[in-house]
Amino acid sequence: MAGFSVQRYAPERSAWGRLTARDSVVRRLDWPLLGSAIALSFIGSLLVYSATRGRDSLTHGDPYYFFFRHALNTGIGFGLMIGTIWLGHRTLRGAVPILYGLSVILVLAVLTPLGATVNGAHAWIIIGGGFSLQPSEFTKITIILGMAMLLAARVDAGDQLYPDHRSVAKALGVAAIPMAVVMGMPDLGSVMVMAVIVLGVLLASGASNRWIFGLLGAGTAGAVAIWQLGLLDDYQIARFAAFANPALDPAGVGYNTNQARIAIGSGGLSGTGLFQGTQTTGQFVPEQQTDFVFTVAGEELGFLGAGLILVLLGIVLWRACRIARETTELYGTIVAAGIIAWFAFQAFENIGMTLGIMPVAGLPLPFVSYGGSSMFAVWVAIGLLQSIRVQRPITA
Repeated sequence: MAGFSVQRYAPERSAWGRLTARDSVVRRLDWPLLGSAIALSFIGSLLVYSATRGRDSLTHGDPYYFFFRHALNTGIGFGLMIGTIWLGHRTLRGAVPILYGLSVILVLAVLTPLGATVNGAHAWIIIGGGFSLQPSEFTKITIILGMAMLLAARVDAGDQLYPDHRSVAKALGVAAIPMAVVMGMPDLGSVMVMAVIVLGVLLASGASNRWIFGLLGAGTAGAVAIWQLGLLDDYQIARFAAFANPALDPAGVGYNTNQARIAIGSGGLSGTGLFQGTQTTGQFVPEQQTDFVFTVAGEELGFLGAGLILVLLGIVLWRACRIARETTELYGTIVAAGIIAWFAFQAFENIGMTLGIMPVAGLPLPFVSYGGSSMFAVWVAIGLLQSIRVQRPITA
């Protein structure tokens, strides 16, 4: 009948129906990714407790001091992940300039009287109440988002197939500003991670290979220049010297690495037992709850327990790679690729330095090491990955 139409209304779903529907957020989450990240944080809480329960000078007499804080950091991080999924990576795309500006302000604040030096790196802001903030951890996220926004803008709009040279130059400028500030702290470990993130992002974007090879050449030349001009601090030079020759100063700069290898080697196949490691209970390994937490796993859980951590990290990277491959927008692919580069390199560097195959760089093991800033950042990254998966189109 002319001028008359019939509207069809779908019956309203119950709460359970909304949760279990094929297009619901819960059903579309990547559960292997989420489960692996949770398992890593749980294992980390046990390792942190084992590493700190007998260190009264750190725990103020409370053996559960670091355990509860690690659990609290994990809970807050989990909440940040939920908030990131709820907002969505596409919504955050519009807020990238604000987030980037805030992250730059925070890293600059470290260079003011608000900043504090920890383990030779002037990279922290003391909040009070025993809490501190490391802004460079959040800068890793904003570099990924900022570069992805610029590189994918015209491609996702359908104007071109690959980022042009102007877009690449702008994206590199976005990364260069915070990297220069962090290098001045100096926090060489974080700069190394950011450099790998930049390369991962450019490779995923489809940028010209001339940019990739040009950056590799510039990075090599820059590293040589920094070394020749003596721009590194003495403790950083000592770390590289100890890496090149572990026997150089076994009681000094080489002490950490040597004790770490002794702890891991003593674990054998199945370990000495949780909370039973002599190296750990004897407090021979410094910073064992943070940078050297993997040594607790190697000693007390052995090759099998340490291998489980590697497997879980591998699952996180595998699922992230799958998310990057399946998304239909370049922006999502670049964000996922940046997170993959970040997690992969940081885990390799952290575990490698405990084994003596990488120089000591003061980087935490993702999800496992104690540290609020690092924990918050990695869980926000998980939220971004889950958002990319949840918001991808459903195929019939």
